[in-house]
Amino acid sequence: MPEQTYGVVGGGIVGLAVARELTRRRPGSRVVVLEKEDRVAAHQSGHNSGVVHAGIYYRPGSLKAELCARGRVLVRDYCAEHDLPYVECGKLVVAVDRDEMGRFDALERTATANGVPGLRRIGPAEIRDVEPHATGLAALHSPHTAITDYPAIARQLARDVEAAGGSVLLGTEVTAVHRSGRGSRFQVETDHGIQHVDHLVVCAGLRADRVGRPLDGQEGPRIVPFRGQYLAVPGPKHELVRGMVYPVPDPRYPFLGVHFTRRVDGGLEIGPNALLSLQGLAHTVSWPGFWRMARSHWRTGLAEVRGALSTTAYLRAARRYVPEIGPEDVVRAGYGVRAQAVDRDGSLVDDFRIVRADGVTSVRNAPSPAATSSLAIAEHVVGSMP
Repeated sequence: MPEQTYGVVGGGIVGLAVARELTRRRPGSRVVVLEKEDRVAAHQSGHNSGVVHAGIYYRPGSLKAELCARGRVLVRDYCAEHDLPYVECGKLVVAVDRDEMGRFDALERTATANGVPGLRRIGPAEIRDVEPHATGLAALHSPHTAITDYPAIARQLARDVEAAGGSVLLGTEVTAVHRSGRGSRFQVETDHGIQHVDHLVVCAGLRADRVGRPLDGQEGPRIVPFRGQYLAVPGPKHELVRGMVYPVPDPRYPFLGVHFTRRVDGGLEIGPNALLSLQGLAHTVSWPGFWRMARSHWRTGLAEVRGALSTTAYLRAARRYVPEIGPEDVVRAGYGVRAQAVDRDGSLVDDFRIVRADGVTSVRNAPSPAATSSLAIAEHVVGSMP
């Protein structure tokens, strides 16, 4: 069989994981990663919470549930192999009032069905045993939820690709793709020349729809980008949270709410909120699904804006869980980026969505827990390729 060439568009953690998996499963093939930024993990992969999720939230039987469970183990082992940070600091998902208990019970059933390791339901006294400064009526304790450094993992994946003979071309933006008709199947035009490839994998994150649509023929879903602000706790109160403290999520929304998260450097962050990003706004508002989504969720959007404008408002919800950390204890920190896919009818795409069409594989929706699942997504994508 003649040597095959695989092009991967996108230098985030999912794209790099796919490229690495191609070098492992298709020895002798040529693999090239095309990344328009001057570094890997420049967008979602480099601006997330660093959490390695254990699978608490995802619909049993979904691709998210399956690949998160597998991905957590793969990320843990990969970090151990390459001496990268991986800390099982654990997570509490806390219910603070009676109105949440129905959702809390449903979440416990979901997490149990997903086989979350070590999961247990605890009451107020045990909450204090795990997190002495947290309060609540009940909590789910996930002791194996961990934190890591995803940009460091992405950099290591890039080194793996290059060590196996592949190429990671930074500062190389794809400007057009044509089906070739002879020799290689695709002619990929970039701002630094032309690449000829037989198979194309699109892992373009925030640009997944714009890059994927001409290739896979799918009009939707459209990516609606969200930007989330974090607060840091720089003083001694950063020691008040040992691991992670999360609220019970609202199943109508893909966001987990404002929460407390340790970082591998020892810091503590609170957040993020979720604000519509102005980047590519014209592309966003031209999609009918955006306006249908906006009509359904405008009240939530206004609440997020209030939190973005006022630290006091931002912390009002957070202090229900850890009351001792107030506005005087925090500073504005970094931000997170989320590429949320929205269908034409305005519904938020919940599961991973991967589309295949005649030599093209498009990862159309890969929000959280995509970083946790990245190595498992790579196995799934490459394993299903001809």
